[in-house]
Amino acid sequence: MATLPVTPGPTTAPEPAPLSQAARIVNTFIAPSKTFNDLRRNASWWAPWLLSSIVALVFVYAMDHQIGFEQISKNQVAHSSRAEQFEKLPPDQRAHQIQLSASIVRYVSYGAPLLNIIFMAIMAGVLLAVFKFGANAGVTFKIALAIVFYGTLPYTISSLLGIVSMYAGVDPEGFNPQNPVATNPAYFMDLSGNKFLYGMASALDMFVIWSMC
Repeated sequence: MATLPVTPGPTTAPEPAPLSQAARIVNTFIAPSKTFNDLRRNASWWAPWLLSSIVALVFVYAMDHQIGFEQISKNQVAHSSRAEQFEKLPPDQRAHQIQLSASIVRYVSYGAPLLNIIFMAIMAGVLLAVFKFGANAGVTFKIALAIVFYGTLPYTISSLLGIVSMYAGVDPEGFNPQNPVATNPAYFMDLSGNKFLYGMASALDMFVIWSMC
């Protein structure tokens, strides 16, 4: 008696192996889909926050010791709309304002890791609204927050380049902490010029585009 051929049943694809926190960070740069798919399994975000916080604090330390917050405050005043009015002040008042501004910038800069959590939470809320109402996706706030933290990891490379440039001997009087390295056209523009064009040129930053992608 002939036997009937056996038809193999449907096979299910094996589940991808869970990623460690270190593997997630590495894959964010070389295979981002693996990282973001793994966030559905575990939406932990402490690892990218810790890494970015360490790099940010090293960046602030480099600014403090290589540039100086007083010099940074002077640069900001020199390129602001109140530069002419500031120059008309008596020397003691100018010195007082620079010292006050430097103190504020120092405390805010060293508090960046904590402020970053607040900023990322706001971004995650906006992203969650887009996912919910724009794409009708089943995403929780925790997953959205993890997406934001991992998605902004490319900025750590920009900060590392900024640290290298400061220790390599960047001109303190031309240093801009918001645009420390030549990764966008605005770096080569005069900060005292057209603010709209400068802002548009700043948005064409390779790390901004990388992060958005």
